[in-house]
Amino acid sequence: MALSPNLRGSLFMAIGMASFTFNDATVKFVAEDMNMGQVMLVRSSISTILILALAWHKGMLVPLREALHKMTILRVIGEVVGTVSFLVALVHVPLALTSAILQALPLVVTLGAALFFGEPVGWRRWIAIIIGFIGVLIIVRPSHNGVSPYILLIVVTVIFASMRDLATRKVPKTIPVLMISALTSIGVGLAGIGMIGPLGGWTPMSLTNILLLTLAACCVMVAYHFIILAMREGEIAFVAPFRYTSLIWAILLGYLFFGDLPDVPMIIGSIVVIGSGLYTLYRERIVGRLKPVATTTAAATSPDGV
Repeated sequence: MALSPNLRGSLFMAIGMASFTFNDATVKFVAEDMNMGQVMLVRSSISTILILALAWHKGMLVPLREALHKMTILRVIGEVVGTVSFLVALVHVPLALTSAILQALPLVVTLGAALFFGEPVGWRRWIAIIIGFIGVLIIVRPSHNGVSPYILLIVVTVIFASMRDLATRKVPKTIPVLMISALTSIGVGLAGIGMIGPLGGWTPMSLTNILLLTLAACCVMVAYHFIILAMREGEIAFVAPFRYTSLIWAILLGYLFFGDLPDVPMIIGSIVVIGSGLYTLYRERIVGRLKPVATTTAAATSPDGV
């Protein structure tokens, strides 16, 4: 039986988020044997080669001068800083906890779109955003001793990942996705080079670790590919909630490979954040349906519509 575009998009999104989470688990495992700068460099080198080869095969390579649009550069900066902060924190923070905090990303993107792009956000969505941030506080659990700096790095990741997503909206359509991905991968690799020395220098790599980082690079490529397919197949408001399936994978992989289990505050906070995000997406879908009606009504009552 043929699936509808929305169901195909949802399936693609779920595959993409599973691939991202498998990448995170693999990187966390490999980071026990080498510093994160080396991990970033090796993984990015492999993924850059794969992406450029695919872009060349599909005829999607464009001159660097054309690709380096200011919004592309801003996107790369957001991705690089977000990746650095995330991977450094990932070594010290349980996989499920990092994923739980990252669930606030759609809320921050909605907030950023309102503040910087002037996109309309009604009072219901503002309340949902505030409740979502309360959910993040429940997950983070600040105490009189403050918050772990590694958890704060995950918050930094959310902020810069939101900047990345907002910049992506403004990247010219003439720049192919694979070219943007290649520039991003190169940026992350260069950041890794700068981190190797301060984090302890180069460590000889075993064949197992090379294969695992190759697997991680392939997971990233699969994730990018299926998320792009998801956004092109179905309605964003229908497909986007399937981003939250990453938390399920994070809990499962965190338990299987690292023996981590979420505690009660993390579960409660995750439910609050995800519930707020789902409601925000629901309201965006409702507002999107009302816009054509409002436009038609305005045209019918204006002098031009007489």
